[in-house]
Amino acid sequence: MLILLTGANNSGKSRFAETIAARFTGARIYAATMVPCGAEGAARVDRHRRQRAGQGFVTVECPRGLDGISAGKNALVLLEDVSNLLANEMFGRGRPGAEDEALRQIVSLAGRAAVVIAVTIGGVSGEGCDAATKNYAAALNRLNERLAAAADAVIEMRGGAPRLLKGECPWIA
Repeated sequence: MLILLTGANNSGKSRFAETIAARFTGARIYAATMVPCGAEGAARVDRHRRQRAGQGFVTVECPRGLDGISAGKNALVLLEDVSNLLANEMFGRGRPGAEDEALRQIVSLAGRAAVVIAVTIGGVSGEGCDAATKNYAAALNRLNERLAAAADAVIEMRGGAPRLLKGECPWIA
């Protein structure tokens, strides 16, 4: 099952993804894609680590590439997050096709695990940004649309509350 969890920055996506994961009875893997840049990035990573402490996650650092994650058919993978994975593919490797590659990796991971919760930032605007950032924002929006089409369930966080936009999610109370 692929669950796409979308919303604006600081909308509660990560906490809600962890709430869903806590209701899952199998193994839990936290796929961390962020490459922390500076004090702000390091603080964000630290906050997420503290937030999920004691929840039974095995953390896998995978800023570039999800193919190395060995998730069994009884595992849940919380992918935190799609926007970082795409940025790492686009800017870190600097190769064309980053959007297709990120989609391939996520869909492949969903085929290897019982559940993948892919957390992403929705509705990113590149307005007022340089060309590279505009291209990234457009690529992320396209990737999110493609993931939504492939997902079994799509949940949007708005005002701290989840809204089921597509499918069903048995772990939402």
